[in-house]
Amino acid sequence: MLELIDFIGSHLNEIQEQTFEHLYLTTLAMVFATLLGVGLGIALTRNENSAGFVMGIVGVIQTIPSLALLGFLLPILGIGPTPAIVALFLYALLPIVRNTFTGIREIDPAIKESAIGMGMTSYQLLRYVELPIAFPVILAGIRTSTIINIGIATLCALIAAGGLGEFIFRGITLNNVNMILAGAIPASLLAIIIDSYLGFILKNIRNKKRTWVALSLPLVAILGFYAQSLTNTEPQPKLIAAFNAEFIERGDGYTGLHATYNLPVQIKEMEIGLMYKALNNEDVDIIEGFSTDGQIKAYDLTTLVDDKSYFPPYYAAPVVNEKALQRYPELEEALNALAFQINDELMSDFNYRIDHEKKSLKAVASELLQETLGLNTDPEAGLRGSGEIKIGSKTFTENYLLAHVFAQLIEAKTNLKTELKLGFGGTKLLFDALRLNEIDVYPEYTGTGFLVILEPDDVLKEEIIRDKDAVYAYVNQSFQEKYGLRWLKPIGFNNTFAIMMRKDHAKKLNLTSLSDLSRYLNDEGKTP
Repeated sequence: MLELIDFIGSHLNEIQEQTFEHLYLTTLAMVFATLLGVGLGIALTRNENSAGFVMGIVGVIQTIPSLALLGFLLPILGIGPTPAIVALFLYALLPIVRNTFTGIREIDPAIKESAIGMGMTSYQLLRYVELPIAFPVILAGIRTSTIINIGIATLCALIAAGGLGEFIFRGITLNNVNMILAGAIPASLLAIIIDSYLGFILKNIRNKKRTWVALSLPLVAILGFYAQSLTNTEPQPKLIAAFNAEFIERGDGYTGLHATYNLPVQIKEMEIGLMYKALNNEDVDIIEGFSTDGQIKAYDLTTLVDDKSYFPPYYAAPVVNEKALQRYPELEEALNALAFQINDELMSDFNYRIDHEKKSLKAVASELLQETLGLNTDPEAGLRGSGEIKIGSKTFTENYLLAHVFAQLIEAKTNLKTELKLGFGGTKLLFDALRLNEIDVYPEYTGTGFLVILEPDDVLKEEIIRDKDAVYAYVNQSFQEKYGLRWLKPIGFNNTFAIMMRKDHAKKLNLTSLSDLSRYLNDEGKTP
């Protein structure tokens, strides 16, 4: 508890800023959703034949997975608050439309007939009879949508829209409970406060003064955020960078990179898969990626030369639980067949086949094993459900691909059956799953094992970090001694971090290295 309090105290300004961003996104989306949703619900009561069709469309929108909808909106609306607000607006519609339609439709017909008999027009009937009676039901729909949207808004951090999701996803990626709670607790409190606020409106609906004061609060929140952005006098960096949460926090990530090169960029925190789309759409100028990524070729990107050798080498290798090796000793020989069989260029080519040529992971894994080892394998390996060997992966193309390769290789060279458990949302989550026997093997990188999991002191880090063989030997020994895990032989390629730009943009700015980028950002030397 004391650690959590200390963490919150040291990050209080950031938490306040993220809370306000979260409130802004939710409030603006709910204002639009309420206006359209109530209007649409009223319209449907006047044309009930269209109700089923319209409700069906609105319902289908809400069934779309949140991250998929954000990914769909990214190429159209770019990154930042706009696609986030549109997505939240779409998700909020169904409860509001449905409750408005139901609340008005189920009013006792005798009440409506009496009002009409008194000479009320359709507008007067709506204003003085239908809306006041249906208001509690309508407000219940608004409350439901609001609470749902506060939760969904955390995902908006993945497309650089800000909000409390930044801490939550950073914490999940790094397995930092205090960081997760620093985002989750304010989000929960926000939901409770807003639900109480809407309850206050319902309770005081007959007190017009209190109601109008309460209803004005969302507008004040929106205007406050807008005014804050206008009064921000901090100088704007020349370039915008998109970085993954793990890269921002880890020992070989942005903090050390900035200390080495002095790169004052505006950072947008984004999910790995969305960064390339954002760069290609010119929503950002710089991203971090991996040297063997297929998107480098697919999107015609250039990698800025790390001329000060900041990024350490990263051997890729299978990491296996010793208990699995004891039960199935043939597993080691099967996976070691890949030892030093794939170089950087070849790995990049296989990633390209997936990212650009849109081939399936299982098909490319089969091609890889055929071209490197001459093996004809079963592309369905690991996809049939339960198996003796459980294989995990992280959430990017290359790691997915290697997991499929491991599955096909094991089933081709042994009598073992495999099961794929793909897409763990962070290095330490995947590592813990391996350590706790939830999985038996996954593809990892020596630099990540060294810096993120083992977290060596500065002296040891500086001593061996540039020597890939020394790092491999150290992580293998340390993993066995501390965790009962073993690194098998390296696959061969070195997938290190890389800073990338669009090729035409880098050429325009005459940038080929990270030192060039530093000089440009700090107004040193020639500028284009």
